[in-house]
Amino acid sequence: MPASEETGSGPVVHDNRRIDPVTGQVRGRHVASQPAGTTGAGRPAGASGSAGSADAEPEAGEDDLKAAEAAVASAAAAVAEATEAVEAVEAADDVDEIIEGIVEDVIVADRQDAVADAEARLAERTADLQRLQAEYANYRKRVDRDRAAVREQAVATTLAGLLPVLDAIGQARDHGELSGGFKSVADSLQAALGRLGLVTYGEKGDPFDPKIHEALTSTYSPDVAEDTCVEILQPGYQVGDRILRPARVAVAEPATGPDGISNEAE
Repeated sequence: MPASEETGSGPVVHDNRRIDPVTGQVRGRHVASQPAGTTGAGRPAGASGSAGSADAEPEAGEDDLKAAEAAVASAAAAVAEATEAVEAVEAADDVDEIIEGIVEDVIVADRQDAVADAEARLAERTADLQRLQAEYANYRKRVDRDRAAVREQAVATTLAGLLPVLDAIGQARDHGELSGGFKSVADSLQAALGRLGLVTYGEKGDPFDPKIHEALTSTYSPDVAEDTCVEILQPGYQVGDRILRPARVAVAEPATGPDGISNEAE
């Protein structure tokens, strides 16, 4: 122990207790107690220095109390901040859940919108395809019809140019001049024209039809009850429904009308 701390009465004892056992006040952090019954360097407790020491100790106790209160307030603030942090974390978890729910709702809504948009486009494309298919079908029908009409027109034009030849062959047959090689050629020509759709019509006794017959002569006959072709001057020719040339005929009309009056008198 240093010599400066020794007194005549014995060694110096330092009291580090924070609460003074005599006054009950809080001591300063660095204020040490004096030896029992002494002040200063071995002076008695009742000496002149005791009054100043007693005044200093309450001031030091108030400072420690304020420091303790500040520490308590700081600790309370820290606890409050920690509580707020915990609540913020919990709130953040709730917010994350809410955000996840909103994101899922948005994704579902976007998916539904995408599906609805795809279905609308599919319906539109299907309608376009059906319309194009109908237009193509009508186009094919029109082309086929036009093609058939063009073919029929071409065949009719060709056959119409051969009608004088057929008339000559018919006259030769009527006069018995169609024989030998000429007869074979005529038969082959008529067979070929028949395969092209040429039809010969007009027979004696057919009812007269102004749509397909051309009357060159007309007489009255008691032997007929309606206008009748009594003689075929030139046969008629047709291809399908097209009349290339009407049959030229002699027509016999009834001699009396429905009321029994003679038509010849008129």
